[in-house]
Amino acid sequence: MLVTVRRAPSGQGYHTYDHWEMRIYKRLIDMDADERAIRQLMRMRVPENIKIEIELVD
Repeated sequence: MLVTVRRAPSGQGYHTYDHWEMRIYKRLIDMDADERAIRQLMRMRVPENIKIEIELVD
C-alpha cells in the first residue's frame, strides 16, 4: 500500500510530496504435528509486535 502525503501546504510538483509505503509480511507454516509438538510451539516466546494465529484442523 503506497500513501502519498503533502510535504508542505504550499508548492507544486513532484518534490512537494512524500511517499510512504506500508508492507505487511505473512508467513504460513503447515505442519503435521502431534500433541507434544503443539505444546512446544505454544511455549515459544514471541515478541509482542508479532501476531500468531494457530488453527487446528482435524
